[in-house]
Amino acid sequence: MTEHPTSFERPSGADPADPRGALLHTSTPSRPSGGAGLPAQARTGEPPPAPGTSTSRAKGKDPAGTPVKPDTAGGSEHSQPSAAEPDAHRPRPSPDGIPAQPGVGEVSDAAKERRTGQGLPPGGPMPMRRDGDRLRFVGAATRRIARGIDLDEIVMGLCRATVPTFSDAILVYLRDPLPVGDERPTGPVVLRLRRTDRIPEERDTENGFMPAIQPEQPSELSAVTAELCEVRPGGALNEVLRGVRPVFADSPAARAALPELLGEGGELIVPAGQRAILAPLRGRRRVIGAALFLRRPERMAFEADDLLVAAQLATHSALGIDKAVLYGREAYIADELQRTMLPETLPRPTGVRLASRYLPAAETARVGGDWYDAIPLPGSRVALVVGDVMGHSMTSAAIMGQLRTTAQTLAGLDLPPQEVLHHLDEQAQRLGTDRMATCLYAVYDPVSHRITIANAGHPPPVLLHLGGRAEVLRVPPGAPIGVGGVDFEAVELDAPAGATLLLYTDGLVESRLRDVWTGIEQLREKLAAVAQLTGPDHPPPLEALCDEVLDMLGPGDRDDDIALLAARFDGIAPSDVAYWFLDPEDSAPGQARRLARRALARWGMEDMSDSVELLVSEVVTNAVRYASRPVTLRLLRTDVLRCEVGDDVPQLPRLRQARATDEGGRGLYLVNRLARRWGATRLSTGKVVWFELNRN
Repeated sequence: MTEHPTSFERPSGADPADPRGALLHTSTPSRPSGGAGLPAQARTGEPPPAPGTSTSRAKGKDPAGTPVKPDTAGGSEHSQPSAAEPDAHRPRPSPDGIPAQPGVGEVSDAAKERRTGQGLPPGGPMPMRRDGDRLRFVGAATRRIARGIDLDEIVMGLCRATVPTFSDAILVYLRDPLPVGDERPTGPVVLRLRRTDRIPEERDTENGFMPAIQPEQPSELSAVTAELCEVRPGGALNEVLRGVRPVFADSPAARAALPELLGEGGELIVPAGQRAILAPLRGRRRVIGAALFLRRPERMAFEADDLLVAAQLATHSALGIDKAVLYGREAYIADELQRTMLPETLPRPTGVRLASRYLPAAETARVGGDWYDAIPLPGSRVALVVGDVMGHSMTSAAIMGQLRTTAQTLAGLDLPPQEVLHHLDEQAQRLGTDRMATCLYAVYDPVSHRITIANAGHPPPVLLHLGGRAEVLRVPPGAPIGVGGVDFEAVELDAPAGATLLLYTDGLVESRLRDVWTGIEQLREKLAAVAQLTGPDHPPPLEALCDEVLDMLGPGDRDDDIALLAARFDGIAPSDVAYWFLDPEDSAPGQARRLARRALARWGMEDMSDSVELLVSEVVTNAVRYASRPVTLRLLRTDVLRCEVGDDVPQLPRLRQARATDEGGRGLYLVNRLARRWGATRLSTGKVVWFELNRN
């Protein structure tokens, strides 16, 4: 089926009456076919019909009886008779199967103008003269409106389909805000002018459109109409919108409603007569706006059948807008779900800098199963996680959120990486038999400059060294999460200061155009090339490095969503670490104060001795009270001073307000008041209580 164009651009040099482009094709007037193919009977005593008369044409033969070839140029059943045609007293058949009115022998001048386009101003669109024209126009216009996905595309499709074929200008008003689904908006109904469209200025004629506006008036319709309109309950506009059916602007209801819709002076753009149609836009459950179709005064007025056309356009547009709003809300919910599943901000752990990126697979599928995470651990360590759940649906995003939450909980227990993957595998099996995911879990220790990695079917990470060399780390591949009954292995590798570890999902390296290992090699070469730009002694900035990595994606490479996590290892120098074991005895707090004082003196931080000794004494006192094994004390000097006290008791301390008669219970209160930050983390062997102080 060929779609009829709706654009109003006419080829240069074309005849103004030529209906090409936006105008519908018309038949060339010709002689009628007579009595619908029935043979004419010759009357007794009459001479045979002369050649060229309607009788011989009706028979399809010449006077000698020879068949005549039909006139393909003018033989349409809808063609009009010529003015000099004989037998003019006969009633002519009405076009499109409409019964002829009795006693009507001639066609009026107005009907001739509507059918032939004669008498219309040059350069203007020709009217739709038959029901078939209107049906073809409505079909083409609704197809154009249906092509739109979002709200703006649908409104633009309505405007471009109707101007200038159906009207010379259009104004589209929509509710602000638009109701979504079954929501019941509160407050008054407000209409906002969403879009206007009109024939370009160069096609306007003098004293044509908007005759009541001054010559210096701007040509844009939005400049002479109100942008917002409040629909008053019981008002004229409210009654027209409730009626749902389009009405002519010269009807009493529309004359009262237009000033309320267009604002003060806005009704002056509406020509007199039946040259404007006000059509309510009704969605599935309620009116969501209105459309005003306008024609110039010199153009033929709207007819009664044009109200049906306007109703069809309004109905299709309103339903499309309703669906677009629902789709927009679903996309918004999906986008918000995806954002809440991913970290809002990355932490700033000691000894490592982080950067991340996330790209959805496409604008139409903004949810997926890819995620990344960075979780601070006791001892200034940090867990780096990246994973990928199969699919690009809300279900995949929900499963991803559950696995990420499980990984955070397991990381809080300070379990080894292989144990974390084992418990994630069990969780995936509890979620369903077909819940498959890949995951890579790594723990970086800035004090020992080591990293421990366990893999569950995920692409291996890439390590970029300070000198510019990039290598793909050899880690055990493992089986994906959700398979069940498999063991995961962990490998411990060096993590030198200045190196950058890149964790990613397969959407970055795999597509229809390349396999995963080819993509990994291209990623390695890309990292090495970026490192060469900054020199061997300076690693590339993390944010710029992430952008450069994503630039390696070419056309057709975006088959999957992408999660990217980059970690720059700064580490903590051994000279900035002090570590001791204390026996759980009553003398342990005093010993801890002396050790802390010596370390501060070695670092030139004697001015912090009083605060540090007080807080160390309180935390160590709480530890040795219940511990049965040696207590650990560690001081870390970075941009802050961090103190960590570990014991073998799993119960975490709680901050409480001590009563005046209590002998204890004020240690954590002092820590909370004097420390910059503090916290307690449960380990597999006990717990660690830590606090931080700003360096003076």
